[in-house]
Amino acid sequence: MDTRPHIVVVEDAASQRQMLVDYLARQNLRVSGAENGAMLRRLVDREMPALVLLDVGLPDEDGFSLARYLRERSGRVWIIMVTAAGDAVDRVVGLETGADDYVAKPYDPRELLARVKAGLRRATGAGAVTPKAAGRVRMGRRVLDLDKRLLLDPDGAEESLSASEFDLLKVFAENPNRPLTREWLLEVTSHRDMDAFERSIDLRIKRLRRKVEHDAAHPEAIRTVRGAGYMFVPPTD
Repeated sequence: MDTRPHIVVVEDAASQRQMLVDYLARQNLRVSGAENGAMLRRLVDREMPALVLLDVGLPDEDGFSLARYLRERSGRVWIIMVTAAGDAVDRVVGLETGADDYVAKPYDPRELLARVKAGLRRATGAGAVTPKAAGRVRMGRRVLDLDKRLLLDPDGAEESLSASEFDLLKVFAENPNRPLTREWLLEVTSHRDMDAFERSIDLRIKRLRRKVEHDAAHPEAIRTVRGAGYMFVPPTD
């Protein structure tokens, strides 16, 4: 049985899909192609992939709804949205629906490969830094379980987290009461260049505040530090 992490390329254009599948396979990666959402769902039913390259413009079901479907099924799968346009709106919507990264067509295959390998490291936990925080950390009205990678209610009910959301909460848990810049957060949670899409951090913070704060409009756990970035403040009670 092949134990390598599984990658799925979702692309309706047969030539582009096969070219990308072949390219990734030549890098000693285990990869499958899917031409539409229905085929992706069949693959997921057999095995949840570690990473999905997801084209936004699919004929039967758009990439945004498929990203929501994948995120509901797993918090660990790494989702890279592929968009035909470098439109910031697509990037924003993709990140809001649970995607972890994006790449715009036409893309450099080497850059895409670097994104894929970084995503696999995050999805599988390979090369992860041993956390300074251990076990469970209270964050606002919920608890972050670092071992199980889950966000829990006081009664034990689970709140879903994307891989990038967990990475961000983990960094906050390891650095309480310390202002962290957007640039640094982007670098340590996404392994991307400093000129990457910085607003993605703001979007993730917005989503996380809805999940951990008692009142997301007046955050107490993940606070904005003017001129710096964000800071996690543990509860004192």
